[in-house]
Amino acid sequence: MTTFTPAPGAAGTGRMLAAQTRMEFKLLLRNGEQVGLTLVIPLLLEFFFNLPMLYSLDGRRIDFMVPSILALAVMSASFTGLAIGTGFERKYAVLKRLGATALPRQVLLLGKTCAVLILQVFQAALICGFGLVLGWHPAGNPIWAGLLLIAGTLAFGGLGLLLAGTVRAEVTLAAANLIWLVLLFGGGIAIPLSRYPAAAADLLRFLPSAALSDGLHQVLQHGGGFPVRDLLTLLVWAGLALPAAARWFRWE
Repeated sequence: MTTFTPAPGAAGTGRMLAAQTRMEFKLLLRNGEQVGLTLVIPLLLEFFFNLPMLYSLDGRRIDFMVPSILALAVMSASFTGLAIGTGFERKYAVLKRLGATALPRQVLLLGKTCAVLILQVFQAALICGFGLVLGWHPAGNPIWAGLLLIAGTLAFGGLGLLLAGTVRAEVTLAAANLIWLVLLFGGGIAIPLSRYPAAAADLLRFLPSAALSDGLHQVLQHGGGFPVRDLLTLLVWAGLALPAAARWFRWE
């Protein structure tokens, strides 16, 4: 005779994270318009900024643009997209019921970040593939570039979730887009840091967008070695932003 003994309780953190990541990724895919824009817009920008009409660049333009677009794609999806989407989930009480479950804040936030990271695997493949079509000549170790993309996703994801979890959705919408513009033009993505005065460039290098962009350029454009400084900068941002988001994130 079989005896069934109930064992109620929350699942382990690993199982909860895996389940939450799967659910968040499915929710991303259901929003077909947003996914389409996320995947297509970087390709359009890659083509547009490759045209020699904005400013002169040293060397081949496409070799500069592919690392820049990779950095831009990470920042757009992990920071702006994640912040705005999560902010309006709070506004419309989508997350309110999750707050009454055993799901910890940190698992919710990591699940959202990991779902974006999975989407960015496809995004990076499309950007690099289109870059090869346009004549891109990659250099350096792709593993180092992959580590930078992962660290950048964690850093920008933490910043986006910190913003989304602490202010109203309308404020998140405005602030996320404004910060995105500042990081785009001040972080070495659209304009090389070498175009700025030396003192300003030294300060801007500590921005997460500058660390990600500079690291990708050093590896993929110049064939540099392990990007210690840039990777550490991104890990510091991630180490500060993710715990802060988990600490101050509000369900509603």
